[in-house]
Amino acid sequence: MSVNELFTKLTRVWVPDPDDVWKAAEITRDYKEGEAVLHLQLEDGTPLEYQVGPKANALPFLRNPDILVGENDLTALSYLHEPAVLHNLRVRFLESNNIYTYCGIVLVAINPYEQLQIYGEEVITAYSGQNMGDMDPHIFAVAEEAYKQMARDEKNQSIIVSGESGAGKTVSAKYAMRYFATVGGSSSDANVEEKVLASNPIMEAIGNAKTTRNDNSSRFGKYIQIGFSRHYHIIGANMRTYLLEKSRVVFQAEDERNYHIFYQLCASASLPEFKDLSLMSAEDFTYTSLGENIFIEGVNDANDFKKTREAFTLLAGIKESSQSSIFKIMASILHLGNVEIVSERDGESCHVTRNDVHLQHFCRLLGVELKQMDHWLCHRKLATASETFVKTMSCQQAVNARDALAKHIYARLFDWIVEHINKALHTSTKQHSFIGVLDIYGFETFEVNSFEQFCINYANEKLQQQFNSHVFKLEQDEYMKEDIPWTLIDFYDNQPCIDLIEARLGILDLLDEECKVPKGTDQNWAQKLYKQHSSSGHFQKPRMSNTSFIIIHFADKVEYQCEGFLEKNRDTVYEEQINILKASEFQLVADLFQDKSDAPPSKSSKVNVRSLKTVPKVPNKEHRKTVGHQFRSSLHLLMDTLNATTPHYVRCIKPNDLKEAFSYQSRRAVQQLRACGVLETIRISAAGYPSSRWTYPDFFSRYRVLMKKSDLTSADKKQVCKNLLETLIKEPDMFQFGKTKIFFRAGQVAYLEKLRTDKFRSACIKIQKTVRGWLQRIRYRRVRRAAIGLQRYGRGYLARRYAEFLRQNRAALICQKQYRMVQERRKFLRIRRATVTIQAYARGMFTRRIFWEFMLHHKAMLIQKHVRGWLQRKKFRRARDAAIIIQCAFRRMQAKRQLKQLKIEARSAQHLKKLNTGMENKIVQLQRKMDEQSKELKTQNEQLVTANASLGSEVTKLQKQLEQIRSQQPDGGQVESLQEEVERLREELQEAQAQRKRMEEEHGSEKHSLNQRVEELEAENALLKAEKDELNRRIQQQAKNSAAEESSASLETELNQERERYQNLLKEFSRLELRYDNLKEEMALSKFQPGHHRNPSNQSSLESDSNYPSVSMSEVGDTEDSIQLVDEMGVEKAAMDISLFMKLQKRVRELETERKRLQVNLDKMEELAKRKGPEPKTPTPDVATGDLAYNNLKVPESNRSRSGPQRSTSFQTILLDKPVKPVTVQNRSSG
Repeated sequence: MSVNELFTKLTRVWVPDPDDVWKAAEITRDYKEGEAVLHLQLEDGTPLEYQVGPKANALPFLRNPDILVGENDLTALSYLHEPAVLHNLRVRFLESNNIYTYCGIVLVAINPYEQLQIYGEEVITAYSGQNMGDMDPHIFAVAEEAYKQMARDEKNQSIIVSGESGAGKTVSAKYAMRYFATVGGSSSDANVEEKVLASNPIMEAIGNAKTTRNDNSSRFGKYIQIGFSRHYHIIGANMRTYLLEKSRVVFQAEDERNYHIFYQLCASASLPEFKDLSLMSAEDFTYTSLGENIFIEGVNDANDFKKTREAFTLLAGIKESSQSSIFKIMASILHLGNVEIVSERDGESCHVTRNDVHLQHFCRLLGVELKQMDHWLCHRKLATASETFVKTMSCQQAVNARDALAKHIYARLFDWIVEHINKALHTSTKQHSFIGVLDIYGFETFEVNSFEQFCINYANEKLQQQFNSHVFKLEQDEYMKEDIPWTLIDFYDNQPCIDLIEARLGILDLLDEECKVPKGTDQNWAQKLYKQHSSSGHFQKPRMSNTSFIIIHFADKVEYQCEGFLEKNRDTVYEEQINILKASEFQLVADLFQDKSDAPPSKSSKVNVRSLKTVPKVPNKEHRKTVGHQFRSSLHLLMDTLNATTPHYVRCIKPNDLKEAFSYQSRRAVQQLRACGVLETIRISAAGYPSSRWTYPDFFSRYRVLMKKSDLTSADKKQVCKNLLETLIKEPDMFQFGKTKIFFRAGQVAYLEKLRTDKFRSACIKIQKTVRGWLQRIRYRRVRRAAIGLQRYGRGYLARRYAEFLRQNRAALICQKQYRMVQERRKFLRIRRATVTIQAYARGMFTRRIFWEFMLHHKAMLIQKHVRGWLQRKKFRRARDAAIIIQCAFRRMQAKRQLKQLKIEARSAQHLKKLNTGMENKIVQLQRKMDEQSKELKTQNEQLVTANASLGSEVTKLQKQLEQIRSQQPDGGQVESLQEEVERLREELQEAQAQRKRMEEEHGSEKHSLNQRVEELEAENALLKAEKDELNRRIQQQAKNSAAEESSASLETELNQERERYQNLLKEFSRLELRYDNLKEEMALSKFQPGHHRNPSNQSSLESDSNYPSVSMSEVGDTEDSIQLVDEMGVEKAAMDISLFMKLQKRVRELETERKRLQVNLDKMEELAKRKGPEPKTPTPDVATGDLAYNNLKVPESNRSRSGPQRSTSFQTILLDKPVKPVTVQNRSSG
């Protein structure tokens, strides 16, 4: 097929792009062979002139037809090239969310960075027993194919999973093992498949770590053989590991972590069983904090550690005691990293810091001698042919030796765990066949590539060689099956690259040779490489470096830095440190470092350095093999195993570096496709007949449109297909006829699809022409019928519209007539309403004026009445005050006359008892009256609430009437009068409330003063008590020193004076109580006065008389005073008054008790005096002094009695009311 036929207008192609690698475009002009420019248009509409020529670009790649885009198998594409593969993977991954795609025998798996629900038990059941092409691509389909071929062909199988870090290799391998464990479950109760799956969390804990590319990156390669019985049930498993990254134990790059097991241990340090490990936080250990990031988002190390321990428990080969020993060794490695080594002053020697805690923990956990380890961490032995001597190490050398020891301990422990896992998975049943799962690093290239990348890429070269030979063999088998003549397919053979690495005098041989030289260096080894391999086509020397070299691998060129190759290949650990560990008191530690083929080393060994720089006379060199030599041997063994099995390939692709879910970066994807050999697989397939291999019936059914009508009736479809292809494709080498299929070279199916599309396009054009003419004729007839119908309806519409106009004109005249009538009537009614309203307001205004004049006259009369009453009351008060003064003088005289009789009565004990009994009766009577007053208070309070509610309703009613009047008569004066009345009522209400508030304040101040007076009385009572005690003491003293008669006389005099003072206090208390009652009565009367508040004139004389109450008057007025008090202060204040009343009652009882006690003392003294008989009554100086002090104490009381006219009057009233009968105290609340 010529270029002119392929690159025509509207043909779609792929052009290179710096960002997306490849970008789709469409040809806008037919291209003629030899032209220098190909005119294109990108998908976004941008025109592009693509330069074509020998010195420019080659013709762009052609795009596949849409029918082939999104195919499950990349080899089904007609055009097999890089942009077609990349686009097909992108469409399946982003548009269909399909992460698996076949590429011949290879399964391409793209990491979605999201947990997908496609690995459950139901999915395993769906794939079980199905053919590989019957279901969508899946890791379970590859596992099922391997399981089926093992059972059908009785041949061992292998699944090779490869890819770079973070691509999902470990997950794919784990799901393949889960599939085998499910479909090949053991028939017994041994639960072997559970043990196989239990090894995964253990290996992830000790072999996986967080890197910048993957949070759970496997830092070792492993090959797991799952053994099956004759009935194809799992009976056991075996694991081999490769290339453990030991350097991660002592160093991690930024934002990376050490192996998971260390962080799991630190997270569980608080558990009781781990107290002996002396663990701290991971931030406190050097080996776990170098990456400065000890956490992984979404990962709980403590929970993962539980799973790890459960897996250890499930594997019977690792007991609880062994688990404890393993964790001790892990913890000792962390403590070893914190051992501080300090340089001496000379710089050539060093020492461990004194009493280093971490070194003590390290030696305790491993059961070794502290002094020996302290010494050999900073010293080493050197052996010559004749002698052995000890040499000190510099600080850096000691640190390197310490780190090497830590790496060696971890590597030995790793191997021991793998060995015991294999023992736990081993079975005595004979293995019939096995399926191996290889999880190994993919091709790696970084900015700085060292020994680890060299070994990984070497392994990938060997795997790629095995893959190429296997694919080539499958192609040959397919051609032979269909009797297709074939020639040798030219594919990339990487055997020269492998020979460069592993052949005699290859890179590994020269590296081992340099390691044997006592003073070998990386620079010397590099010069040997340049000299030996400079002529090799796969080896290059960088222009600007003498310490690096370039190897041209199958995937890419990789530059390796020589620095560190020799040290990593030697894996040097000093023999003295190993011997200390061999002598450990713990059996597990000692076993870890014992050589399997040799006896324990003798103490007379002359060479103790574990490296390849040894004296030839030293025996037991097997354990001194270099890392490169060991890896090459294990890799050859692995390749022999894989070559003896039927391989199945899984290539894992990492779609982006940001770990974003379903994000696809074409540049990153194409790098990995090149590195893992997928594109090379495509190229090998393209060299043969890779396009869709059609069966004859399918080809006849799809391309029958290209055949002649006479060929369609032929029964020999194979011959019809041959005739068609010979006619359409002129080059016979572009296709081959097999027994049942037709094989095509790359691009031929696309050409047939193009011819088929062109045929359909021309047929479509003819169909479109016929259909469009038919449609236009139908449309013309429809338009003509519509035009006639429109004209008919239009004329009828115009006639109906004119008739409607006439009806509307007539109706308008009627509406105008009615409207004008309504307007005039409304105007008349408005004028009449206004006239009536004006008249009403005028009449109301005149009436209000008359009413206002009458009201002013009435108020003037009220003012005159109140003024006259006030003048009369003022005159009455003046006369009353004069009368009171006269009465006071007269009553004082009578009081003096009756004072002597009063003293005699006061001395009578029987009289005092009657007095107390009267007071108690008075208190009970007061309590009864208080209860009655509370009931009356409740009734009056309810009446007050009802009155307030009625007043509020009346105000609301007046407001509603006001609003109604406003709405009916907006301009009248009656509203104003009602408003004024409402305002007047509101002002009166406010004035009443203000006056009530003022009276409450006065009442509060008066109550406060009464409380103060009660406190003064109590203080005076206490003073009297103190005086009485003093008098008692003096009386006793006088009884001893003077005659009893004189003491009796003086005591009797003092007792009389005390009684008189006590009576004065009672009278003063009664006076204050009466004054408080008077104030309450005034407040009550002023409070319930309706309208304008004033004092009625008819109460003046009664109030004057009430200032001189008798005992009976006080008793009768208690109930009324309590009711007034409750009315004035409300229920809450009344409750407070009752509380204070009870306090005062209690105080009166206390005073009465004290009085009785004094009376008893007085009676005793009188009896004592009677017994002694009369004696001269000459007062002693002490008694005279006591009398003088007592009289001085009474002076302030008389002064207080005369402090004001109102108090003096009350006191005189109490004295002169009833000279003989004592005053009964009214214990009333002071508010």
